[in-house]
Amino acid sequence: MSTEGATMEAHNHEGPVLFAYDGFEDSKAAIRRAGRQFRSGSTAIVLTVWEPFAAMPFASTPTAPRGLEQNLEREARRVADEGARLARLCGFDAESVAERGDSIWRRIVRSAEEHDASIVVLGAHGRTGTQLVAWGSVAAAAAEHTARPVLIVHAPPRSGAR
Repeated sequence: MSTEGATMEAHNHEGPVLFAYDGFEDSKAAIRRAGRQFRSGSTAIVLTVWEPFAAMPFASTPTAPRGLEQNLEREARRVADEGARLARLCGFDAESVAERGDSIWRRIVRSAEEHDASIVVLGAHGRTGTQLVAWGSVAAAAAEHTARPVLIVHAPPRSGAR
């Protein structure tokens, strides 16, 4: 598993950079960091994975209320488009993709394989305690289950944060 401190010279495979993007500051920081690390004009796929309602932790019903699945997919597409715009501003030739996945990390790994990604870039939310138990670590799971290089980026701490 590669982390932010690792050299990016390993990025010599010609496949695209695959950004796992959820719209949070950590994933924005990951795109910005990669923009500083990789050559301008690299191709990129900005992937946003949306989970079906029934797969979400603590869903109180196995079936989604009418229209909820379409709203989840529409929002995922909006978030992916936002990420692709940011990636283009950071020098990538980026396209957006929104995909459904019953497990976010599995969909990221599968998408990296399908697109023959040269590297997977993710932001780390830094969850601990109860949040980590309830939600897990998508970045850690994806890195553990792929043989591809992985760059995990933490967003800079917010001012006033300890």
